[in-house]
This record gives sequence, structure tokens and C-alpha cells, in this order.
Amino acid sequence: MDDQIQLISDGDGLAVIGSRADVERFLAAEGLWSLSKDFGLSGFGPLLRIGAGAAQAGSDIAAHSCRWLKLTEESAQRVKEFGLMDSKTPGISHAMVGDPGTIKKWLQVANGPGAFLTNPAVLSGAAGIMAQLARQHEMNEIKSYLAAIDQKIDDVLSGQEHPELGKLLGAGWDIECAMTVREQTRRVDEITWSTVQSRTNTITDALGWALLRLNALTERVESNTRTKKIGDLATAVKEAESKAGKLLIILAYCFELQDSLDVLRLDRVLDASPDELDGHRLALKVERHKRRERIARETGHMMARLDAAAGTADAHVLLHSTTVQAVMGSINRVGIAVDDFRRPLGIECGRHPVQATRWRDAARDPGQLKNAAAEVGRSALGKASAAGLTLGVAALAKKKMMR
Repeated sequence: MDDQIQLISDGDGLAVIGSRADVERFLAAEGLWSLSKDFGLSGFGPLLRIGAGAAQAGSDIAAHSCRWLKLTEESAQRVKEFGLMDSKTPGISHAMVGDPGTIKKWLQVANGPGAFLTNPAVLSGAAGIMAQLARQHEMNEIKSYLAAIDQKIDDVLSGQEHPELGKLLGAGWDIECAMTVREQTRRVDEITWSTVQSRTNTITDALGWALLRLNALTERVESNTRTKKIGDLATAVKEAESKAGKLLIILAYCFELQDSLDVLRLDRVLDASPDELDGHRLALKVERHKRRERIARETGHMMARLDAAAGTADAHVLLHSTTVQAVMGSINRVGIAVDDFRRPLGIECGRHPVQATRWRDAARDPGQLKNAAAEVGRSALGKASAAGLTLGVAALAKKKMMR
């Protein structure tokens, strides 16, 4: 490219293409080299069969290197400063720079050295490969998450009462086999695709079931939150802690399998109908966004209801201090599990842990005294006045504080 590099972004990742030395120099100058990985320009092969200038494009591709990196919130902001401009390929922006070592101005170019990447077919191929790299990045993040919590998906699935979940393991084996064939042959032929294309329903059924189970757990917590029976609430929260983590593992595994299927589907389209690649890429991106939004919404709703339960429990510290502490601990552990699950999917995390009011502080709180008096009245003192009960509880609290 004669000291020129090309940048291509699809909003999820950034590809940097040029001579190996120039690409490395640019990424090192921007502090991004360690975050990047080899792009694999050999994937452009099928695209070079369409459009003019295929032979020259193939020669140019063979002479250049490409690195890809996942865009974070910080690096995405930096990419905006690079001045990338929209291309004719939907969802793709790109730019050229002359001297990677002293970047001062980014220019959109339509001809000259390296302009083969502005060929719509080739740029479409770059977008398709970048979409695959984004899925593979997420797959690796999910695998790391599952390895960190040290629970085998086989064991988790075998412990669930839904018999259809066994099909998820079979889907995983078929998809893993197809990915191995892809790695060895560098393509997804019709036979390979036929072994996995029907597995989408298995994955979406499991996703739906796991979300319904999460919702049922939190509804049970919410029901006990309304009755304000702290013992029953603690039992429901403990059940949520015990089961939610396993359901999150199932959801993560479903995302991993769906990412793999997306990679295979894009390769199949690239091999069989490369001119349709953009349509499939954009459709898969929309569906992935919908899945992530659904998961973000459902897990966020779950934690909001659990935090509401924590507030209810915390209003009854005087008579249930130990139980309230247990409720808080369970809810915080569910919160940690949810954050650990959401992180590899790129969903915002950062929930603040809940804390129980100290008993001494509760003893000075009129609301806490009133709640304790009302509960004592319901369970033991029948028709005694609320005011009298409140005074009695306050006296008891004062006595304990003086010990």
C-alpha cells in the first residue's frame, strides 16, 4: 500500500489493513497492538470470483496484513476521532491514512494504492469476516466465563427437570463438529451446514425456557416481598440464589452456540451466495442485538425485584437481624453471578451491593420500631395498641443496647 493503511469499522470491531510493518506501527502508536488479532485475509477468496479486477485484488490481498480488535467504549470513541466515513456497504465505515507514524488527517479515497478494499464485494467480505471475528471473540469470552465458574455444562443440564434440555448437548456436539470441519477445510459446504442448520430451534427453546425459569424464581421472591413474611422471603431468595446461577450458565451456553451458528452461517453464505452476504450479516446483527437486549432487560428486571426484596427485608432488622443478613448475602451473590454472566456479552454491569442496616441504627429508627411492633402484635399480643407495642419494642431495643 506504499505506506498507506486502511481502517474498516462495523461498529463492533476495527480492522487495520496494510503492510505488516505499517499495521504494527499504527496499532503500537495507538496502544492497541496487544488487543488485536490476525484478521485472516484468506477468507476473501470466494468474493474475488465476482466483480471486475479480481486478479489484481487477489494479488493485493496476498501482499498485505490485517489485524482486528474488538471495540470497547473507550476505543470506539477513539475510532470516531480517526474520521472514518460511511461506505456504500451498509453499516461499514472506512478511511485511509498516508503516514501511520504521524497521523494528522484521515482521508476517504476511491483509487490509488490499496483501493481494492473499496471494491463493494471485497468490502462486503471484510464486513462478513469482521462479524465472524466479533462472534468468535464473544465465544471465547463466554468459554472463559464458564471455565472461571468451574461448572461443566453437562452437569448443569443433567440437573434440570426439563427433558428437552438434553437436545442442547446434542446441538453443541453437532456445532462443535461443524466448526472443526470449517477450521480444517476453511469453508462450510452444504453437507456440513445441513448437520447444524436445524439446531437453531433447540437453542432458542432452551433460551426461552431458562428465561421463564428465572422469571418464576423472581416472581416467587416478589410474592413473598408483598406479604412481608421475612422467613418465607429468605427461603425464596435462597432458592433464587441456588437456581439462578445454573440458569445463567445455560443462557451463556446458548449464546456461545448461537455465536458458532452465526459464524457457520456467514461462511456458508460466503461460499454459496457471496452477493447475499451483506443481507445475512445485517440480519444476524439485528437478531443478536435483540437477544442481548432481551437478556439485559430480563436480568435487569430480576435484580431490580431482588433489590426490592432486600429493601423489604432491611425494614425488619430488629426482629430478624440474622435472617436479613442472609437475605442480603444471597441477593449480592446473585448480583455477582449476573454481572459475571453479562460481562462477556458486552452488557453493562456495575450493580451496587445491598447492605443491611446495623441493628443499633435500626433500634433508633421509628420505621423499624413500628414494623417490629406490628409483627409482635400480629403474632403474640392480639389487640394491644400499636403505640403501646412500639413503646415496648423500643424499651427492649434500649435494654439490648445498654448490655
